[in-house]
Amino acid sequence: MQHQYGISAGRRNRRAARLPAAPRRVPYIERKIGTFKILSEEGLCLIEQNADTILRDVGMEFRGDPEVLEIFKEAGADVKGERVRFEPGMCRQIVQASAPRAFIQHARNPQNTIKIGENSAVFCPGYGSPFVHDLDRGRRYATLEDFHNLVKLHQTLPALHHSGGIVCEPVDVPVNKRHLDMLLGHILYSDRGFIGGLIGTEHAADSVAMAKILFGDAFFDQNCCLYAVCNTNSPLVLHNTMSGSLKVYARNNQAVACTPVMLTGAMSPCTEAGTLAQFLAEALPICALTQLIRPGAPCLIGIFATAISMQSGAPTFGNPESGKIILAAGQLAKRLGVPFHTSGAFTSSKIPDGQAQQESTYGLTIALLSGANFIIHACGWLEGGLCIGFEKSVIDADLCGKLQAFAEGIDLSDDTQALHAISEVGPGGHFFSARHTLENYRTAFYRSPTADANTFEQWQADGSPDVIQRANQLYSKLLADYEQPPIDAAIREELEEFVAIKKASMQDRYY
Repeated sequence: MQHQYGISAGRRNRRAARLPAAPRRVPYIERKIGTFKILSEEGLCLIEQNADTILRDVGMEFRGDPEVLEIFKEAGADVKGERVRFEPGMCRQIVQASAPRAFIQHARNPQNTIKIGENSAVFCPGYGSPFVHDLDRGRRYATLEDFHNLVKLHQTLPALHHSGGIVCEPVDVPVNKRHLDMLLGHILYSDRGFIGGLIGTEHAADSVAMAKILFGDAFFDQNCCLYAVCNTNSPLVLHNTMSGSLKVYARNNQAVACTPVMLTGAMSPCTEAGTLAQFLAEALPICALTQLIRPGAPCLIGIFATAISMQSGAPTFGNPESGKIILAAGQLAKRLGVPFHTSGAFTSSKIPDGQAQQESTYGLTIALLSGANFIIHACGWLEGGLCIGFEKSVIDADLCGKLQAFAEGIDLSDDTQALHAISEVGPGGHFFSARHTLENYRTAFYRSPTADANTFEQWQADGSPDVIQRANQLYSKLLADYEQPPIDAAIREELEEFVAIKKASMQDRYY
């Protein structure tokens, strides 16, 4: 029997059989493997002592936020102007007295609610890029349509666990209003957890208001429904745009990842030990601030770490120095007793080529081995973060699927021990037709949706596609097959009305 284009039914069936089975969808990873401990107990104590010395002798500046200065002063810190100094151990004691070791972030679909902390791990998409890239249209400024398409794409990828935040920056929407459109897009086109607006009190307050509409006031107050990131302006500065949003989220019992940005050689020392001490000195006071505002509010310590090229001044990725820093930061977070937030699929490559995959694979693997509980930038990142790629997103999500399977460890159940199969086959036989193989072959191995493991002849007959072309076909099909998750009509109407009223109250601003 011939297909209308001349392809036999048997060949179609064989081609369908080669297609990968969908990776197992889980709301988050329950890590069953250990972490990589790069520092000894002595080394960890030294870093902690050095961080305490920095906080006591140098201090940290909290700029433009008198309320934060007053909060620290009442807690016993030494406040002079905008500089705050802390006695050794003060911030650690505040954090350890009330910060939870793990918490739940609720999704509007309860099946996608995630645990953050202890042995869990969450993969979250890329964040903040003004450009997008795909094979069909190349690199271009991102639009709201691109934003919505990325949210839809991420929703279809089973190895991702979170919808993220600014998955790209939609520059066709006024800058003072786009956070509203982005939040609404996450809520309508995904049923996973999402990140609230980060820049200033108003963005955070709008995020809280919209989440309350979605989850209900009473539920929202007692449960974590939003995730937020608070970045320092290293070295040792926190501006009021970040502290303003932190206060809103902490007061509302929502999660804040306290995340210094360590561009080593520029924003921190060019050595791992110096960068780690500065990182901890910046993260500890911000975590402490969340607990001073509302004891028990969920918080994480996080790090964005990479090296600067000493030749050009540009950030570099996939370097061994940043890997060592992230591994050690994970150990420090565990000692502090709070969840750990870091980043994953970094690259400075402009397209999803070999460089991109080498650097991104290194970054994601290091993040998982560090014990990170929330891994942002887990897919899509290109060009040092300036660009998010559609093909890159599905290639990275494939890698996330592999790491998810790796993190499950080795199954030692009776069936997986396969003694009966070895007995059946015996010496010199093969396992292709063994009953155990026939019962398990469909799920025995991870099957990549982007890789090609066929013969050269079969690959050539299929048109000789490279991985970018295969990823282009995959993401296009995923978007074509996307189905919007249902949402209560009354809630949708109330959210859309909130956004419309807020946008109408402001004049457009594009800078």
